[in-house]
Amino acid sequence: MMPSVDVTKRTLGVNFTSAGEAQVVVWAPLLNGIALSVTGGQTVLPLDRQEYGYWTLTTNQLKPGDLYQFYLNGEIERPDPASLAQPMGVHGPSQAIDLSSVPWTDGDWPNLPLSEYVLYELHTGTFTPEGNFAAIEEKLDYLKSLGVNAIEIMPVAQFPGPRNWGYDGVYPFAVQNSYGGALGLKHLVNTCHRKGIAVVLDVVYNHMGPEGNYFRDFGPYFTNKYNTPWGEAINFDDAYCDGVRRYFVENVLMWFRDFHIDALRLDAVHAIRDFSPTHILREIKQHVDQLMAQTGRQHYLIVELDLNDTRFINPLHEQGYGMDAQWIDEFHHALRVTATGEQSGYYSDFTGIRHLAKAYRDAYVYDGQYSPHRNKAFGIRAETNPGQQFVVFSQNHDQVGNRMLGERTSQLVSFEMQKLMAGAVLVSPFLPMLFMGEEWSEPHPFQYFVSHTDPELAEAVRKGRKAEFAYFHLEGEAPDPMSEDTFQLSKLQWDLLDQEPHQTMLRFYQTLIALRKEHPVLRHLSRNDLDVMANEGQKTLVLHRWHAGQHVVCLMNFSQEPQTVTLPNHTGPWQKLLDSADPQWNGPSAAPETVSANEPMSLQPESIVVYG
Repeated sequence: MMPSVDVTKRTLGVNFTSAGEAQVVVWAPLLNGIALSVTGGQTVLPLDRQEYGYWTLTTNQLKPGDLYQFYLNGEIERPDPASLAQPMGVHGPSQAIDLSSVPWTDGDWPNLPLSEYVLYELHTGTFTPEGNFAAIEEKLDYLKSLGVNAIEIMPVAQFPGPRNWGYDGVYPFAVQNSYGGALGLKHLVNTCHRKGIAVVLDVVYNHMGPEGNYFRDFGPYFTNKYNTPWGEAINFDDAYCDGVRRYFVENVLMWFRDFHIDALRLDAVHAIRDFSPTHILREIKQHVDQLMAQTGRQHYLIVELDLNDTRFINPLHEQGYGMDAQWIDEFHHALRVTATGEQSGYYSDFTGIRHLAKAYRDAYVYDGQYSPHRNKAFGIRAETNPGQQFVVFSQNHDQVGNRMLGERTSQLVSFEMQKLMAGAVLVSPFLPMLFMGEEWSEPHPFQYFVSHTDPELAEAVRKGRKAEFAYFHLEGEAPDPMSEDTFQLSKLQWDLLDQEPHQTMLRFYQTLIALRKEHPVLRHLSRNDLDVMANEGQKTLVLHRWHAGQHVVCLMNFSQEPQTVTLPNHTGPWQKLLDSADPQWNGPSAAPETVSANEPMSLQPESIVVYG
């Protein structure tokens, strides 16, 4: 039988016993020989061949901190595919690390219920001037004061050079050295938990980056049966796939067990090709369930999914893959079209406010209808999936950074519309996510940047980025992704917090998030206890939600003119809870403090008013 995965400990790569011995395990099914080379000496130790393509060694000649590589067939030297550290970059030797050397102090951290998450997506390199984990720790009190209770960190798997979004990582077990490495990440998680903040880590299991990708030298990690937009697909169902599947299952378990990560966000799982009887996501969930039963700690799996397919988020007992939640881009697209009128590319599928109303009601906008952009019927209905299974946002790294100039919403819409879009997200019956800096209307863009050291690859990326936006040629050149200026321009400007109108926007977000967290109706993510009415002519939307006898009505005007709306039936007058048009938020005019049911009222342009 194939060796089963041990959920209690890491087994691949180099791991140390309590007695200080290094246990080395490498999967290389097609090699004739493999040896461990300890850098800085003449130590070359052959590994023993085991069943199913594994090679093993137990030795006291490799210590924590040592650099090492593997000799493959006595011909080439390569880093460890399960390396925990690459201090000299993707082409250099691996470093042996004892993960148990940093003690945990978060034993009483329970993780938060998923339904309570208020997510904040950040990129380690551009979130702070320093661009590392230690600097994130310095901002945690700020995030607490904002109301955020879960940070979502873009990928940290080792990538080439010091600048990258993270989706070009080539060592899924190694933490980026320029960010602070594995021990820096552990320290950040410990500090987050002490301050009551959950940690979500973005991981990439649909492809590997090109530079420093030596996996083919070890074994058939990839298959030419399928392609992804980023190259060859990872081999989850072809010959020799068992070793590949184990590799990624162990990666998930490592983040949860050894780094105490609270949730993983799995990038673009629609690009994972797997026709096995048990899909790799389902197998991952089964092992995570085993781990949680063993440790008593709660962990979540959140997927980015460009498919309106509940099979991914339905529980295992319903033959689903068991993912806990998914990003729901369609809410963003409907909101963006409503706010801006933009209808190029994939936005062409969205009519605006009618589709936004449908997103509030049904989560998926397309749940079986014909999609003109895809030229086919698309999606199925999400009838029984609760609101906490859908993550919504007004912007994220993709929706900002995949624009030619990387403009944030702050550069595309008015101050008033920014507040309205924030309100539209935070009053939804779904999990809200902010993108770093949006809460103070950060004007800097978030552009696409890389730091490849291979000149040919760097030039190919430049040309590809220019070609991608060739139809924008009248609007200027796409920024050079290799330029450090592109990276520096993408950093947040923390000094803006001392200036207006950024202070006011931040206070508005703080108030809005507090209202969502504290009001029983907004906190309760029932998709059944709501009604939504859209008026396409007026560009107004009335969202009515209720729970346990309490009611909230959210009035939204996406037009540039005042509009008259009527509040739904209610026992007694509606009391105002929040008004984005109030002068305290730099708005033009405050709405009435109380409004009677069925009474028409004037709604200011580009505003949201919440009554309860």
